Amino acid sequence: MLKSLNNKYLLLLLRVVLGIIFIYAAIEKISDPAGFSNSINNYKLLPLSLVNIAAITLPWIELSSGLLLLFGIYVKENSAIIAVLLIVFFVVIAISLARGLDIDCGCFGTSNGAKVSLIKLGENIVMIVMGYLLMRFGSELFSLKEKSES
Repeated sequence: MLKSLNNKYLLLLLRVVLGIIFIYAAIEKISDPAGFSNSINNYKLLPLSLVNIAAITLPWIELSSGLLLLFGIYVKENSAIIAVLLIVFFVVIAISLARGLDIDCGCFGTSNGAKVSLIKLGENIVMIVMGYLLMRFGSELFSLKEKSES
């Protein structure tokens, strides 16, 4: 089963989709840092002193990892960064659901207003699997990085 997932066209598709998702999410957050800071604060998980730092740094990590992934540069490494972020997002959303919070997830900044929900958890699981497959197999098709010697 895992071998059939090691298809260079499937991996290219996963790489492009995940890269675009993270680029779009980052641009939305970068364009409204105050709104994104409010979204982070609504989770009530970080001390106020760290909320603004997270609101400023997180989108730039997402943007750089998304761009590098899209262009096929250090695919395994950037997939790992994205997968770790997605696991953190999954845990944060799960905690918020368990606490009964009815808040916007802030996943794509403040523009889409999606609430934390089981659907958001499912979306994160799908993207975590995508990130795992890219970490496991990489994707060199249409990559700007020189091919590795194997």
